[in-house]
Amino acid sequence: MAWLPAYVGLGSNLDNPPARVRDALAALAGLPSTRLELRSRLYDSVPLGRPDQPDYCNAVAALLTQLAPEELLAGLQALERGLGREPPVERWGPRVIDLDLLSMGELRVASGSLQLPHPGIAQRAFVLFPWRELAPHYVVPGLGAVSALAARLPPDAARALA
Repeated sequence: MAWLPAYVGLGSNLDNPPARVRDALAALAGLPSTRLELRSRLYDSVPLGRPDQPDYCNAVAALLTQLAPEELLAGLQALERGLGREPPVERWGPRVIDLDLLSMGELRVASGSLQLPHPGIAQRAFVLFPWRELAPHYVVPGLGAVSALAARLPPDAARALA
């Protein structure tokens, strides 16, 4: 298979979130037939789910991979388990680590286990702001350029950490 760009969103709001995100970024480099090319700064954002949970630490990683989308997703899920993620109790609830396959080249996938591009990207500053650092001109299939999508969101919706 040819090398394809893939973008992964990372998030944590439990057990020292910045350390959890950094651990996950390091773990991405160990995926087979995949290279970690770039990583964004860390960002702080309010949770999507119930408001009585801690804020999230987020980042985006740029990969080059020869894996099929389902193989890459399986690899990300295995990394999550290895990093201590438990099965979610609630949607958008607190978690030690979350790895989301955001987009992969120009692919569009809609299956029971995977949707590419990841749903909700256009409304998520915690994804778009760090992604804009890495690939502002990347065109998310069916949505537009990352920088244009990010420009539509309030500038204070997520903030870079030092």
